[in-house]
Amino acid sequence: MLSYSVTEKLSHTFELGPIRPPSEAYSLLIRATRNCPWNRCQFCPVYKGSKFELRPVKEIIKDIEAVKAISEGIKEIAWKMGYGNKVREVAAMFSNQSQYGQCVHNVALWLGTRGKTAFLQDSNTLIMRTPELTQVITFLRKTFPSLNRVTTYGRSHTAARKSLAELKELKDAGLDRIHIGLETGYDPLLAYMEKGCTAKNHIEGGKKVKEAGISLCEYVMPGLGGKKMSQEHARETAKVLNEIDPDYIRLRSLHVSPTMPLWARLQDGDFELQTEDEVVREIGVFIENLQVTSYLKNDHILNLLMEVEGQMPEDKGKCLNIINKYLSLPDEERLNFKVGRRTGLYNRLPDLSDSYKHDKIEQAIKHLRAQGSNVEEAIFRLKNSFI
Repeated sequence: MLSYSVTEKLSHTFELGPIRPPSEAYSLLIRATRNCPWNRCQFCPVYKGSKFELRPVKEIIKDIEAVKAISEGIKEIAWKMGYGNKVREVAAMFSNQSQYGQCVHNVALWLGTRGKTAFLQDSNTLIMRTPELTQVITFLRKTFPSLNRVTTYGRSHTAARKSLAELKELKDAGLDRIHIGLETGYDPLLAYMEKGCTAKNHIEGGKKVKEAGISLCEYVMPGLGGKKMSQEHARETAKVLNEIDPDYIRLRSLHVSPTMPLWARLQDGDFELQTEDEVVREIGVFIENLQVTSYLKNDHILNLLMEVEGQMPEDKGKCLNIINKYLSLPDEERLNFKVGRRTGLYNRLPDLSDSYKHDKIEQAIKHLRAQGSNVEEAIFRLKNSFI
């Protein structure tokens, strides 16, 4: 049975926002702002119907203190169980038990992976007044001196409006990386998707973040141009990124669900989705036009060919070879791979050579066809569960 002091520490709570980047899966989550100040993007369902709010610094600090109390409670249990400073086993215990709630789960997950990174939620924490955001980062770093990375989301438009001196102040306070949703560098597509910025904003904001010495991760959305603007989307996005040369470029392929404003345009025929094979070809055009020293990451579940990643320009050829290898497969083999990826049986293209899995997927495809089902539509429905 837990002692009263430990139970009291584990009863602390703090606010948690709805999302974080895939690369921050094991980071401590601190909600500095609520929701999204723009909230008009056609492809984003996350914050629709929610009002943006700047949280008072004192509330954020109180949350950081709550995290400290929970972490102390977990560490105290580790000592009592004879693990000493090795809290991974104890952290796993709390991560797997739902009765302790999301807050304890997040802290346990963070401690179980050595407690080295933190992410400031929600969608555009960079919009906070610089002195207040600096105060939050400074307090977070002081409370948890073991942190080696503090990151946040930011909009290009917001980064462009910050002065270089402000961004350097945030860097000096301990902000290590900013994640920016570039999505596309093609101005007509940015306008169509109501992104609220231009290619010029993307370039200005991105270059300023880099100049301040802050690591920059830019997100690109393959498929966002649909059938009409695919080629322009690929080429112009690469062109913008060539100007910025971010530290990381991350791919997040488009999938449209009924929860997104874009769904209405899809239904009335104004927007037409590409097939997955067409999106793969688009990614090939995008990579061919890249002239950066960035690391290309492909770490989102909606992406088809997860192994298309590497350091640019050294791994450009490798990435294009993988794409070409996939596109050169017979139609039925590409279909087998798509079903295997979306059902979780395949992770990478070489998994096609697993005869047991291959036969299992082949039988599933035959079963769907025997029932009169469209296999591509079945794949689309499977992808709905990923969002």
